[in-house]
Amino acid sequence: MAGLLASPQLTRAQGTQAPVEVRVPLAPQLVVGSDGLRHMAYELHVTNYYQSTGTLHLRQLTVLADEVPQVLARFTGPAVNRLLAHPATGPDTAAVPIEAGRRVVLFLWLTLPANQPRPRQVRHQLVFTALGGATQVVDGVRVILSQASPLVLSAPLRAGPWLAYAGPGNAQAHHWNSVVVVNGQTTIPQRYATDFYGLTPAGHALRRPVAIERLNTTTHADWVGFGAEVLAVADGVVRDARDGEPNRPPMGPQPTLTDLTERTLMGNFVVLEVAPGVFAHYAHLQPGSLAVKVGDRVRRGSVLGRLGQSGQSPLPHLHFQVSNAVTFEESEGLPFVFQNFERRGAASLGDVLSEPAPKLATPGSGRTCKQELPLDGDVILFK
Repeated sequence: MAGLLASPQLTRAQGTQAPVEVRVPLAPQLVVGSDGLRHMAYELHVTNYYQSTGTLHLRQLTVLADEVPQVLARFTGPAVNRLLAHPATGPDTAAVPIEAGRRVVLFLWLTLPANQPRPRQVRHQLVFTALGGATQVVDGVRVILSQASPLVLSAPLRAGPWLAYAGPGNAQAHHWNSVVVVNGQTTIPQRYATDFYGLTPAGHALRRPVAIERLNTTTHADWVGFGAEVLAVADGVVRDARDGEPNRPPMGPQPTLTDLTERTLMGNFVVLEVAPGVFAHYAHLQPGSLAVKVGDRVRRGSVLGRLGQSGQSPLPHLHFQVSNAVTFEESEGLPFVFQNFERRGAASLGDVLSEPAPKLATPGSGRTCKQELPLDGDVILFK
């Protein structure tokens, strides 16, 4: 996570122009997280274009607000490596190598302090080491921020607590870093996706103690969230749905993917259009539980189905995301906020599957979040 740097000065990097393409496929959009701060998630696609260039080593990235010398974030050395979906390990992480003709994707999660004016535009400065040790730079890559406000949604589930697993802010999670290349486009449908795992009031995902290495011996009835009612987050129209796919056994073998679509990934699902061109996707529902069909108009809070474990799902949970298309492929994940929830603390999936349970605030004593986005690892109660 990167926030505004205190230094107001920026010295233009010295060096020749680097022969790379740098682009931002989707303009970033500010969203308030459960920490009360404004965040934006976006990606830089950096391509070392010419074979004759040889390997370039990206050693610094600076993000600036608007046309003024105000640094929003600066990543140097190993910090640049940590922007990758799969950071390199080992002693040599002082720069990110980009071979000739290759592309890397950098995942940026920027945090703005409360007193920082809303930027209209950001620009980027990249510093590379070329063959022979010469410095090469890119200074530009201006991106106008989206001025749209995230959609305000109701709860997709009742009460809780729920663990927001692999959620926003974690580029190493399997959601955000899943770049989908289909029909000539690269998109990230799951940029803000979250997996919701049901918990006991004490913070356990299971109703009985089970060693992690023996999760494959559990039944669906052992999992707290299994069978929970899944709710419409807004008034809308059902644009796609599927029922009849079987639940997978916990930690059982996963189906082989033939392509990246809702029907190969999501098992039983509902796609609800909640605003023009904005779609809420619910996945891994129980077979036989869907209460809606394509074309139905639903009201906020109505039951769509029940939480299950169908599709590509190792354990029972609800996968929820918002995107700009009814299909999974060729869609971009969009930020959203929930109307009202309480953040009781933070935990990992390992924490809620192990003893002792994670330490959580008692109900009613956590942080009240209004029109905010649950972040990765949050334990929340919906109001």
